Amino acid sequence: MKIICVGRNYTAHIEELKNEKPKDPVLFLKPDTSILLRKQPFIIPEFSEDVQHEVEILVKINKMGKHIDRKFAHKYYDEIGLGIDFTARDLQTQLKEKGLPWEKAKGFDGATVIGDFIPKEEFKDVNNINFSLEKNGKVVQKGNTLLMLWKIEELIEYISKYFTLKIGDVIFTGTPSGVAKVFPNDTLSGFIENNELFSIKIK
Repeated sequence: MKIICVGRNYTAHIEELKNEKPKDPVLFLKPDTSILLRKQPFIIPEFSEDVQHEVEILVKINKMGKHIDRKFAHKYYDEIGLGIDFTARDLQTQLKEKGLPWEKAKGFDGATVIGDFIPKEEFKDVNNINFSLEKNGKVVQKGNTLLMLWKIEELIEYISKYFTLKIGDVIFTGTPSGVAKVFPNDTLSGFIENNELFSIKIK
């Protein structure tokens, strides 16, 4: 499986990190070895002093496709999920300043949380889904897919120009504002509407 991530898909998050608004979706990949195993804690890596949480809506691909037209993109997924793209922000900043790739800051072991999935038909509109992240019981990130610069079907169309999508591939669709450093003993819980889709401990 591939983990395909979309960067800078929410204006407020672009602004909080002082990034430029892109003309096209920003894409990067994470290896499957970055997936945090179920019921395991996230262990802050020794190479970073500033690992930050980024909660994101996930889309799981259900059939193979290449050069998918936007009007057919809805046929290529039937589940919506929630996850975290953990980011070693200090390492990412150093790499970006040197013009280097920043996979080390995004694709390290345990950096990808994939929570539960909900059948797509349970949503009235996939372009109007509320989601949030709680840290120690307090909401720290809150978003709605209505605020995406590129909606789910647009992303599937764009991504499939470059990468053949296969069954089981997961798309991370971008994070809203509110990203912040995690600390040992934190608990992070993710919600779509009122459904808790994951809860993890930080060590």
